[in-house]
Amino acid sequence: MLTLIQNTLAKDSSAIHLPKYNPTELTAGIAHIGVGNFHRAHQAYYTNNYLNLTKQTNWGIRGIGITASGKSMATKFANQDSLYTLTEYLPNGSSNVSVVGAIMDYVAASDDSEKAIEYLANPAIKIVSLTITEGGYNMDENGNFRLDTPAICHDLANPGKPETAFGYVTEALARRRERGSGPFTVLSCDNLQHNGHVAKKAFLSFAYARDPELANWIADQVTFPNSMVDRITPTVDDLDRLRLNAESGINDAMPVYCEDFTEWVIEDNFCAGRPDWELAGVTFVDDVAPYEALKLRFLNASHSMLAYPAFLAGYRTVHEAMNDSVFSNYISVFINHIVTPLVTPPDPVDLTDYKNKLVSRLSNAAVSDQLARLCFDGASKLPTFLLPTLKDLAAQNKPTYCIAFLIAAYGHYLRAKADDKGTSYTVDEPFLSEVDWLKIRDTDELAFLDTSPLASAGLRTIPHFAAAYKLYRKQIAIYGVAFSLRQAMCTFWETI
Repeated sequence: MLTLIQNTLAKDSSAIHLPKYNPTELTAGIAHIGVGNFHRAHQAYYTNNYLNLTKQTNWGIRGIGITASGKSMATKFANQDSLYTLTEYLPNGSSNVSVVGAIMDYVAASDDSEKAIEYLANPAIKIVSLTITEGGYNMDENGNFRLDTPAICHDLANPGKPETAFGYVTEALARRRERGSGPFTVLSCDNLQHNGHVAKKAFLSFAYARDPELANWIADQVTFPNSMVDRITPTVDDLDRLRLNAESGINDAMPVYCEDFTEWVIEDNFCAGRPDWELAGVTFVDDVAPYEALKLRFLNASHSMLAYPAFLAGYRTVHEAMNDSVFSNYISVFINHIVTPLVTPPDPVDLTDYKNKLVSRLSNAAVSDQLARLCFDGASKLPTFLLPTLKDLAAQNKPTYCIAFLIAAYGHYLRAKADDKGTSYTVDEPFLSEVDWLKIRDTDELAFLDTSPLASAGLRTIPHFAAAYKLYRKQIAIYGVAFSLRQAMCTFWETI
């Protein structure tokens, strides 16, 4: 088995796609905060393909880790010359393996915050991209930036020793302003509707709290384009790593795998230049919103609709659940009868083809996503992925039973701590407050509708919603989610 270092690239392999450029010759034009599996399978993938096509050397990526996993990731990058393998699985089970060299180096900010800041402040950096998760933008239930969290208070008091993306980016921009080296584009690549607008509000809120003059400069000089990102990229455990390495013949400490489908749509609004990513398949548009709505309301919403009921039923991966006709029919009703009438696709998109591909993607066993990952941080995901659809249904006086069932399953998931087969699990909800947890534990199931992620939707006031939700909660608790869903499907079909 080959060791993944630069010398590996000299090995002739018809089975593995190697970089057509020399990674050691790259200079950084992009800094990325949050180098997880998705970034490496998506943004770095597109950049790698762009570099292969153009042989440009000034658009390498510098990775910056600001979480606890950053130290481990830094070691892995250093030990294998910042290279990693990416395996793309087609629906028929075949695969393509590539060695990606676009991420030229990586720093764990907790080890050296000054180095991380200077990476960002370097005038060669034209784009700072982000994958910090939906909840990472630190917004409250009203869409306002929270200035009172411990991490934000720390960063405002210690601008040279930040802990958050807001602290690092703002300090770097302050130094660039002082040095006259100009701004960079802040490019959110997270699954948020209007993610550029959200990022702009978050960073400007932080900057105004720190220094209003600096904030005014950022507002005038820095751009925050909206973007839509799409690629199913599961987590990689030790067994996955061994399997992927056996398939590639390369000993990689941090392999990534994903589906072959990928999409990236970006608002063309860059203040300091950008790569010609369109050569690698990126779509640049004036308005990302129609593409965002399509992806968030179909793929992301389907993931959430499936995650909690299927997990409670004892399934652990998406494709397992999709092989159960109860759950595949449930998702079909949601996609075709709930969401489709509410969405106007952008002109290039054939909606029937899009939906067919979506079902194929969800059923792809080779990249079947872990339901536990999809269940993570529902408090951030549901307001983004599902509540807009629910609000549209309510505004048009359309039935909301399907989503009421999902909210019931989510509430039961948070409270039960064991699935229908008696298997215990750990709930990971970093943004629920103590007040939220009191409502979750309340003996009155309706109290859950007033928790921070749901309160803004006014669920108690939607006709029939609260009653249906309460009925489903009781049925799930008594009969289990699978039986309850079979019964609920009768109502869904009667009302669509």
